[in-house]
Amino acid sequence: MDIDDLEPRKAKPALKDLTALGVAELKDYIAGLEAEIVRARAAIAAKEVQKNAAEAFFKKPS
Repeated sequence: MDIDDLEPRKAKPALKDLTALGVAELKDYIAGLEAEIVRARAAIAAKEVQKNAAEAFFKKPS
């Protein structure tokens, strides 16, 4: 069981209304989202490293 399975599910945030934004604002919005994606991928990679280290530590010798 993953520890994330124990946390309550979070509701998805409402979609942002893009109709009021201009082209420059939309480009800035996309840049911010892409930066957040990079940050999330880095967090995933760090958690996978920790998980793999823990699995290797607790692995039973064959």
